[in-house]
Amino acid sequence: MDITAGSIGFVGIGAMGAPMAGNLARAGFRLAIADASPDRIAGFLSTHKAEVRNDLEALGRECGVVITMLPDGKTVRSVLTGEKDGFERCIAGGLKEGSIVIDMSSSSPLGTRELGALLAARGVTLIDAPVSGGVRRAIDGTLAIMVGGEPATLERCRPIFERLGKQIFYAGPLGAGHAIKALNNYVSAAGLVAACEAVIAGARFGLEPDVVVDILNASTGMNNTTVNKMKQFMLPGGFGAGFSMGLMAKDLRTALELSKATGAPTVLEERCTEIWNKAEQRLGAGADHTEMYRYLSSFA
Repeated sequence: MDITAGSIGFVGIGAMGAPMAGNLARAGFRLAIADASPDRIAGFLSTHKAEVRNDLEALGRECGVVITMLPDGKTVRSVLTGEKDGFERCIAGGLKEGSIVIDMSSSSPLGTRELGALLAARGVTLIDAPVSGGVRRAIDGTLAIMVGGEPATLERCRPIFERLGKQIFYAGPLGAGHAIKALNNYVSAAGLVAACEAVIAGARFGLEPDVVVDILNASTGMNNTTVNKMKQFMLPGGFGAGFSMGLMAKDLRTALELSKATGAPTVLEERCTEIWNKAEQRLGAGADHTEMYRYLSSFA
């Protein structure tokens, strides 16, 4: 059965979800969208064709595939199964047996496996498919997509993924996508802090920050922050990369939870998570994550 023949539910029309859903709409997929913000819905409908479904159970009844792109796993579980897993007035309450849920949010891999079992008991398949690449790559459809679940389900969903990303990875069993996404963001966040501290130290020694970044980018210290964030968002003071401090801190806490659950070493991970938690508390969860540069610069 072609799972893309009917409507695709897309829940979460935020900074990442809107351009992702937009790419599906432009590709000709029929969309039924839902979001807690009427303004985000209105903004999406001003440029794309879609049906709005405020009744989540009705959305589930209508769609054979539902994509969630929400802030965290707790929110995903709430909209799918209800606050107390009562399956009333929620998406899973309307899903037919054989339906597929694709969670593209950055959720906890441990929670994803629990959710997968709940949905499987109702004949619904869950796969996790978080993304990396930020808003820019969400817009141009070149995201990296990390899929956890059954390989056969990935293949059934591939026509959807190919409209959203350029690189589609099979990460492993259910939860594997969310696991590697959290670990990736830990590595990214650690590199961001290291780059900020290096540029600040160089500037206080008398080096021009632009020169520090140029040399790092020509040397072994180059990382995603030095290439894509430092000159673009941090040094000019705009801090508008489009990913929040709160989401980055949340992903770090998820990665740390995973590492501890597996008995992996967490010497640097614990310290890095502490730094991001404190920055979130100081600047607010809604601050852009690139404001870490401003936060670290405030220390004498």
